[in-house]
Amino acid sequence: MTDTGPKLDLAERHVRIPSPHEGLSLFLRHLSPTRPVDRALGTAPRVVLYVHGGTFPSALSIAHRFDGRSWRDELAAAGYDVWGLDFHGFGRLSDPYPEFALPAESVAPLGRADAASRQLEAAVRYISAHHHIPRISLIAHSWGTIVAGRFAGRCPDLVDRLVLFGPIARREPSGERIRLPGWRLISLEDQRTRFTETVPPGEAPVLLRRHFDEWGERYLDVDPESRTREPAAVKVPGGAFQDIYDAWAGELAYDPGLIEAPVAIIRGEWDNLSTDEDARWLFDALSASPVRRDIKISRATHLMHLEVGRLALYRETEAFLAGGDAAQDAA
Repeated sequence: MTDTGPKLDLAERHVRIPSPHEGLSLFLRHLSPTRPVDRALGTAPRVVLYVHGGTFPSALSIAHRFDGRSWRDELAAAGYDVWGLDFHGFGRLSDPYPEFALPAESVAPLGRADAASRQLEAAVRYISAHHHIPRISLIAHSWGTIVAGRFAGRCPDLVDRLVLFGPIARREPSGERIRLPGWRLISLEDQRTRFTETVPPGEAPVLLRRHFDEWGERYLDVDPESRTREPAAVKVPGGAFQDIYDAWAGELAYDPGLIEAPVAIIRGEWDNLSTDEDARWLFDALSASPVRRDIKISRATHLMHLEVGRLALYRETEAFLAGGDAAQDAA
């Protein structure tokens, strides 16, 4: 039997689906609503898929429990079917790229936005068919917003609503272009630094140390070889970072103007990867979206979903996904 790892919840369902990459499979995790939905009234399932960022998979983001409660739990309690996809190379549950076995410098960055968007499309088509609905909503973080944006532009009929938190936007080129190897190692100390470096001096921490210590052990668990390295580090594809650096060199991997779904941009007050200027550019570029919101959360960084202010992110997301924010034309 193919390994799908331990369940994070007794009610969690694990699924493997064929990948667009021949011979590989993708891993999906699903949690059904914990609040009853009255199907007798003809209410369609409310379905959302989480699209992770460039360094850790769904188990460490939407499904990770802080003090016994995860973002996924909150969405399930609000009546949503909640899905998580792990892209190839993130964790051990979706098959890794075969090129992971090669020296990093010998291959081009793995997992670029277009390839990842094809993986996302496979997941969305499976989930839509499973629930017998034409489209679903997406919650995407950081690099995942590039992937989700590319997919939503290619397949507008499959997307209901789109939440982009900590989104990566196009910036004007400055300096030399950065070229990355096929994969890279990210240590626990690397993660600790990026979790704390943008909090202004003198401000109270927004990520509790006990939360990071627990999260860090789970982070190292996603790569069976992580603890054999010095320092302990997880191997991830280089494509996510290349996509981000390319966006900051003037080449965003998707056209926001092709997205036809309602979009919420959510960002933190202390997020240097998604600045006020980035949000302004992206908001204006989403010219075909019928409903756009730009939401800024105080005392939050790029990793707001792991921080003490995460409940604000949860509530803003739920309010947007619920819809009802466009008046009907008068008859």
